[in-house]
Amino acid sequence: MEQAINVQSFGQKAKSYLHHPGSLVVLLLTVIAACFTVGILVFLVGYILIKGVPFLTPDLFQMTYNSDNVSMLPALINTVLLTLLALLIAGPLGIFAAIYMVEYASKGNKIVGIVRVTAETLSGIPSIVYGLFGSLFFVTFLHLQLSMLSGALTVAIMVLPTILRTTEEALLAVPSSYREGSFGLGAGKLRTVFRIVLPSAVPGILSGIILSVGRIVGETAALIYTAGTMAKLPNNIFSSTRTLSVHMYMLSGEGFHTDQAFATAVVLLLMVIVINALSNVVARGLTAKGVRQ
Repeated sequence: MEQAINVQSFGQKAKSYLHHPGSLVVLLLTVIAACFTVGILVFLVGYILIKGVPFLTPDLFQMTYNSDNVSMLPALINTVLLTLLALLIAGPLGIFAAIYMVEYASKGNKIVGIVRVTAETLSGIPSIVYGLFGSLFFVTFLHLQLSMLSGALTVAIMVLPTILRTTEEALLAVPSSYREGSFGLGAGKLRTVFRIVLPSAVPGILSGIILSVGRIVGETAALIYTAGTMAKLPNNIFSSTRTLSVHMYMLSGEGFHTDQAFATAVVLLLMVIVINALSNVVARGLTAKGVRQ
């Protein structure tokens, strides 16, 4: 019965496309574009895996880096630490700024308009410009030197517009009835925002954080000029560091360890996939918790 219905539905769609050739052309172009995009993605991931997996040796995961083992473990740890530090700086700023813009600022507020235009402008600036700014301001003017703190502050400015705009859109997507119902039950503004609105917007907020993590992990140009290229574990946040992307760039640039550079790319790819998976799990958990409450 279901098969007959499916065949009938397919026949109706086919007739509609024959009556409207433009729709058929758009459908074909959409399918071709989707297949082309998926094909490029599969090719890139497959190429990296084929070139890198055979060279994932124990030497690449030793705690100390030297010219023989070119270990990526210090760079891996540095990447995690720098990402967490940058998110601790940019996350609260972006989220609370978006809360003010959506929940507290009056409609037509000029400051909100300026912030939105500024955020959109900052999103389009090349990373090398952020690197030069960080080098001049954080490294030279503030005398932070080439350090993890300088790199974290620089990439925090880079991802702040992303977190701000995605959080703002997520808050705007929360139905007004949620707020009205909370106010009707006697809840105040602050309680409504943090107990009703924010839990509902968590998936959208985490989407912005995931995008930010991907940009931080894959950033090279800005970090070379601010965090440095020292391939060792930092003593503190004022020590020079090397992230995975910078490590991969240095190995490929030298030309002597190209295979190890591909192996580093494999680890970087897996790292991003794991972060995305964990973020999705956390988002579902927080959303379910908000619904129960």
